[in-house]
Amino acid sequence: MSVKPPVWKKGDTIGIAAPAGPIKREELVRGIKIVESLGVHVKLGRHVHDKYGYLAGTDAERAADLNDMFHDDEIKGIICARGGYGSGRIVELLDYEVIRQKPKVLLGYSDITYLHTAIRQRTGLITFHGPMVASDMGESDFAKLSYDLLQQFFIPQEIVYTTAISRLEVIVHGKASGPLVGGNLSLVTSTLGTPDEIDTKGKLLLLEDVDEQPYRIDSMLNQLKQAGKLRQAAGVVIGDFTNCDAKDPETSLSFDQVLVDYFADLNVPIMKGFCIGHCNPNITIPLGTEATMDTETKTLRVQAGVSA
Repeated sequence: MSVKPPVWKKGDTIGIAAPAGPIKREELVRGIKIVESLGVHVKLGRHVHDKYGYLAGTDAERAADLNDMFHDDEIKGIICARGGYGSGRIVELLDYEVIRQKPKVLLGYSDITYLHTAIRQRTGLITFHGPMVASDMGESDFAKLSYDLLQQFFIPQEIVYTTAISRLEVIVHGKASGPLVGGNLSLVTSTLGTPDEIDTKGKLLLLEDVDEQPYRIDSMLNQLKQAGKLRQAAGVVIGDFTNCDAKDPETSLSFDQVLVDYFADLNVPIMKGFCIGHCNPNITIPLGTEATMDTETKTLRVQAGVSA
């Protein structure tokens, strides 16, 4: 059973945590201004500025910040500072009972995919795939559409993605409905064989990634295929694959060829071209709510992820 977190209100306090990689201070400062312009206050996790190699603090410190924010009644929502690496290292340290008892908006993507999957499958909480404070909002060209869609945290609204946002291409025709799950391909694949192995049965599977060569995408899609995750899905939503073209086209399959190899013979609707992922704009969508993809109208409709 899915659980929708409550809406935000003007004047609420929103927590910023860094559950993965370390942040750059100047980018965080710029991103905080974007968050505050929504009419909310910001409270930083105690370890947001920490650095432990390629991590924003030790596993215990990063998990503590998330646990504290879910436990803190003053904090009404949590936005991740950035992705990078490390979310999967803290899933066993999270207090899922508190998360279950005090549902809140959790916003992030990329490496945060592991948290989305673990939290949703262990507690039922709807979480949100979308821009982060330092890595997106901290950029000088943060898109207006990305900003406008953050209003969905204040007023429950269905997200309707059409070709007015970006060019969409059909790989397999059809129409399907189901809870929307997934996120970053690398992280989705890394859940296989773990207690948080992604469940795709009857669901729309979202996939996106960045800086991966076609042979790497091929390898990960093959692993998902062999694990049965592709054939179990009701449909596949292909988000942005930034900088994933072959470095040497003469000795490589193209990104599009890899997609055709794995998806063309699946008897479920599949569309590509969604600005969801490492892109600008980066469309915020709830994960875990019911969604419908229709290739005839080239639309993806995702039910509201918060409750009034």
